[in-house]
Amino acid sequence: MTHPTPRPKRTGIAALAADDGDFSVVDAIGGPRGVVESVLPGFVFVVLFVATADLNLTIAVSAVLAVLQVVVRLVQRQSAMGAASGLVAVGICLVWAWQSHEARNYYMFGFITNAVYAVLLAVSLAARVPGLGLMVEFIRQLPTEHLRAWLRGWMDDRPLKRAYMAVTGLWLGLFCLRLAVQVPLYLTDQVGWLGTARLLMGIPFWALAIWVSYLIVATPLHRHIAAEKAAKADGAAEEG
Repeated sequence: MTHPTPRPKRTGIAALAADDGDFSVVDAIGGPRGVVESVLPGFVFVVLFVATADLNLTIAVSAVLAVLQVVVRLVQRQSAMGAASGLVAVGICLVWAWQSHEARNYYMFGFITNAVYAVLLAVSLAARVPGLGLMVEFIRQLPTEHLRAWLRGWMDDRPLKRAYMAVTGLWLGLFCLRLAVQVPLYLTDQVGWLGTARLLMGIPFWALAIWVSYLIVATPLHRHIAAEKAAKADGAAEEG
C-alpha cells in the first residue's frame, strides 16, 4: 500500500494562499532549519567582523558556511532550493563587500531589495490594486486565461480587497521601517549595530508580519473561497 506524498509546506507569502486552514508561522518562515539557514550567515558575518575586524577572513568564513548549507542539503537528498537561493543572495552581499573593501556594503543588497519592494507596494496601493492581493491570488489560482475576470473575481469582493489593502500597507510599513532604522547605521558605518538591526528586523519581523497578515486575510479569504466553490457547484448542477 502506497501512502500519498505529503504536500510541501508553503512558505512566505504563499502560506497565506492556503485554503485548508492549516497555517503555521513556523512553517511559513521555513521551519526551524530554514530559520537557522537564513540567519546563520549574517550572524557569523557580523560577529566575526566585530571580533576580528578582518574583512577577508569574515567573507571567507561566511562564504564557506553558505556553501556548506547547500552541500548538506544535497547530501541528505533534501530540497536545496531555499538554501541555494540564500546562497545566491549571500554571495551577492559578500562580493559587494569584498569588491568595495567595506564590511557595511554587505548590507547594500538588502537596502536595494527593501526599497524596490516598498516602491512596488506603494504604487499598488496608489493604484488601488493591492500588491499582496496580486501575489496571494496569483499563487492561489494562476490566471492562465481570462485575466480580467480573474482580477475582478477577487477585486470585487470588498471585504477581501480591504484585507489585501491592509496587509499591503503592513508590509510597506515593514520595508520602510527597516530602511529608516538601518540606513542611518550604514551611513555612520556602525557595522556591529547595523548587523544586529538586520538580524532583529529580519526573521522576527518577517514572522510577525506573516502572522498578522494571516489574521487579517484568513476570514475574508476563506469566505471568498467558499463562495467560489458554491458558485462552481451551482454551475455544474445547472449544466448537469
